[in-house]
This record gives sequence, C-alpha cells and structure tokens, in this order.
Amino acid sequence: MTAVDDRIKMANQSDELTLDMMFEFVEHMGVPEGYKVEVVKGAIHVSPQRDAHWDITSNILSQLGARYPRQRLKSDVRIDFPGRLNGFAADVTALAAGAEKNEKGLWRYQDIECVAEVISESTAANDYGTKKETYASAGVPVYLIVDPYTGEWHLHTLPRDGKFRSELTLDFGAPIDLEGTVVGLILQSDDFARD
Repeated sequence: MTAVDDRIKMANQSDELTLDMMFEFVEHMGVPEGYKVEVVKGAIHVSPQRDAHWDITSNILSQLGARYPRQRLKSDVRIDFPGRLNGFAADVTALAAGAEKNEKGLWRYQDIECVAEVISESTAANDYGTKKETYASAGVPVYLIVDPYTGEWHLHTLPRDGKFRSELTLDFGAPIDLEGTVVGLILQSDDFARD
C-alpha cells in the first residue's frame, strides 16, 4: 500500500482527521532516525535533534532524576492535549506519582507536573506560542523553555484561565528555582549548551 492509498483510505473513513490518523500516516512515511514528530493544531512538524539540543535535554532529565524515578521521566513521547489536533512530544516531561495511561495507551496530560522544551529554529514559534498556550490551558504546573540560540531560559508557572500567571527569563548560568513548585528542585543551567 502506498502513501496515496493510505490517504484515500483515511479520507473514506471520515471527513474529520484525528491525531491517531495523522500519527499513523507519519509512521507509514517513515521518519528518519534523529528526527522528532509532533502535531500542533493539526500541522505535522518534523524537526532534527541537534547535538546541543540533546545535551540540554539530557542535562535536564539527569537533574530531574534526583526527584523523579526514571519511569516518570519521558522524552519525545506523544501526549495528546486539549484543543484541535494537539499531539505533542515534549523534549522533557515529568509525570506525577500514580500517573496512568489512557484507553489508547498514551500518558494523560492531566498527570504532567513539568514540561521542558529546548528550542529548535524550525519549531520555536510553536514552543513560544501555541504550545505555551496549550500547556497553560491544560493546567501544566511548570513549563520551561530553554533557548540555546539566545542563551536564556524562560520559566512559566501558575497556570490559570488559559495563561501562565508567572513568567521569569534569565540567562544560562542562573539557577532555575523550582522549589516553590510541585517539582521541588533547583536546576542548574550553567552547563546548558549554546547553539
């Protein structure tokens, strides 16, 4: 079966695309190793994982490991969010104790305690815009954006009424104080790679 056959089959099943259909289509296309796929407001985004990107992601995962068992830390794992066709695969996701998968076998956004996104040039607008809005609307308690191009990190907390009510931006090297949040740690940013 070809990609065209798959599209015809999908179109004949329903007039409305679903996240599952979109991810199935991408799976059949074959995504090259080292690339990540997300669906943001119904648009498929494929972005490469660069060295600096992975260094920062690994660094954050390692530091969160002091508070979270490995099984509750995820990277590039699909989680569906409210809104039209939002299937995100965040660079770092920390799940609450007792987190459960839904009926599709996916982790639930309601169980997320912290999300961190490392900026890629091709998808930066998503991380700073649509994804930030979606995370706030979903009630994600902590959203951290790390930008290796500017050498800054942006901490967003206190989601209410679809917005983060607290935002802080500092340069790499400044500690990321999450002690007043559900995460309960201070992350060090002095080793974050620059791009």
